[in-house]
Amino acid sequence: MTIVESNATGRAVGGPGLPQRRHLVTEIPGPKSRALLERKSSAVARGVGITLPVFTDVAGGGVLVDVDGNSFIDFGTGIAVTGIGNAAPAVVAAVQEQVERFTHTCFMITGYDSYVGVAEALNRLTPGDHDKRTALFNTGAEAVENAVKIARSYTGRQAVIAFDHAYHGRTNLTMALTAKAMPYKSGFGPFAPEIYRAPLSYPFRDGLDGPAAAKKAIAVIEKQVGASSTAAIIIEPIQGEGGFIVPAPGFLTTLQEWATANGVVFIADEVQTGFARTGRMFASEHEGLVPDLVVTAKGIAGGLPLSAVTGRAEIMDAPHVGGLGGTYGGNPLACAAALAAIDSYENDGLLERAREIETLMLSRLRELQASDPRIGDVRGRGAMIAVEIVDPVTGEPDAALTSKIAAGSHANGVILLTCGTYGNVIRFLPPLSISDDLLHDGLDVVRQALEAA
Repeated sequence: MTIVESNATGRAVGGPGLPQRRHLVTEIPGPKSRALLERKSSAVARGVGITLPVFTDVAGGGVLVDVDGNSFIDFGTGIAVTGIGNAAPAVVAAVQEQVERFTHTCFMITGYDSYVGVAEALNRLTPGDHDKRTALFNTGAEAVENAVKIARSYTGRQAVIAFDHAYHGRTNLTMALTAKAMPYKSGFGPFAPEIYRAPLSYPFRDGLDGPAAAKKAIAVIEKQVGASSTAAIIIEPIQGEGGFIVPAPGFLTTLQEWATANGVVFIADEVQTGFARTGRMFASEHEGLVPDLVVTAKGIAGGLPLSAVTGRAEIMDAPHVGGLGGTYGGNPLACAAALAAIDSYENDGLLERAREIETLMLSRLRELQASDPRIGDVRGRGAMIAVEIVDPVTGEPDAALTSKIAAGSHANGVILLTCGTYGNVIRFLPPLSISDDLLHDGLDVVRQALEAA
């Protein structure tokens, strides 16, 4: 078995006190996880899969420990959720204090100050100094749906433009916005109408600069939909499930200029990119982009379910009273967690830490790319980095090799996720609380998995 230790101090509980090391004591999965997998197969719907077949006991800092005592380096963070680290002490304390006071009232019945506090924080932090309003929900998909509702209410139009490789969720409307069929859409139609798709800027594959790629997309929108029918454009400033695609400079701002000129609401889906993940509080800031509406979730509340739509006051206030909301939207436990998490993002140096992670990871991965032509592209920002795996002769996507790299990393104690329309992208989403030692060790494992494959 492999044992690698780094800053291995503290007691074996969740949070940063957990020993920060990769430490395998059984095969993967171990006997306790295998027993739980058997229980899962007879109790949980088949459609709910597990990427790495282990069951978590505790997690914190940059590691996750399974029920068999195996300690994994966490390069997944629950798909970009636990950016401040799992079981972060400030979040735990805030939730404990709140749960002793009350767990739920439904904000639409009787309000509470933490909902207002989260809205005030998002109004202050999202790009732009214009007057803003916020509404809170539960999941990223729910927030996306509400952003579309708000845009349609404001404009009186119906059509919504999404982009190639996009991922916006698993509900009916968000499946329509999502580009990838398997596993997200296949067999689940028909989908919501008045959704149209435009080409994305994909520098590694299209070779276009940002403005040229935007003009191509705008031509498709004008010819196939028409500006006068379009309520909104929705786009991820850096794509998530689609492959961590970073659009060429000028693509997003050119799209926004067109949207503004034509009365189209520009929605930035920052569900995966928000809250210091890319080295800025929001990825839109890298391009100087000021969206009309910003959708957030994932990293907002340190692991508790919460999402939001934040935007221009006149747009957000377009729906009638009672037109927005939900039973659990802005749950008080999640709001307490969010206020603690946001404080950490602002005051614990996590923006700077994300940029340090970017420097380290890009250096290591580009060094590996220079010696291995199967790595076609290395891209990303902050702690949102990816490598695209290709056939070294043809440049075509190599999903089979990508799967082997991920499986080899899993077997040796690194939680690693894949993504991309073609299944050939490895994505790195480490927590901002991770140590450099764990980053280097995890990247060594990935390098070994690539060599072995």
